[in-house]
Order: sequence, then structure tokens, then C-alpha cells
Amino acid sequence: MSRLSPGTATDAAALPLEHDPVPAEQIVAGDPTTGYATLDESGGAELGVWEMSPGAMSDVEADELFVVLAGDATVEFVDPALPPIPLAPGAVVRLTAGMRTVWTVRETLRKVYLTP
Repeated sequence: MSRLSPGTATDAAALPLEHDPVPAEQIVAGDPTTGYATLDESGGAELGVWEMSPGAMSDVEADELFVVLAGDATVEFVDPALPPIPLAPGAVVRLTAGMRTVWTVRETLRKVYLTP
């Protein structure tokens, strides 16, 4: 089911998201939770909204392009080793499949993502 039909708008910043605890093996600090909603799946791509509460977690990334809507965070790159990126509203970031990262969220982070 698509939440985003042609010629319509969705308020991605206000969309309610149900959160689940981050799996214990991914927690680096705190007690973070994440939530997401798929807005559209067409042509093999997925467009959605993802959110993480304060804390830190490790992850292995998929191919993704995202735009930060709200929050304050840093994403650190474990493999490949790259400089950390500050995440704040307006940041546009591209990730590639297999990147190992650590997300440290100081203020709930919300992003709109696109995966191919």
C-alpha cells in the first residue's frame, strides 16, 4: 500500500511512527529505538521515513540516499574508515551497501530515505 500517490502530499515531518527497541547486539550506548514508514514502493525502489531516538547503535548499510528532516546526530564510518558526518536538518547523505556505521543520536533524528 502506498501512502504517497501521484499528485498528493505527505507530511513526512509529522507522520506518526511506531518505534521498536534496537536489537541488543546493535546498541552502542543508551536505549535507542527506531521506527519507519514506507511511503511508496515502485520500480523496485522504496521511499520512506525513518526515525531514531537518542542513543547510539551500529549498523550495516544498504544502498540509500537520505535527507535529514529533524534532529541532531553523527554517523561514523567504521568500514570503510571515513570521517564522521554531522547530521542536522537539510543534510543529504548517500550510503552504499555494506558500509559499517555507528549512529549517535543526541536529538531524535528523522530522515526521508530512498533505496534502489
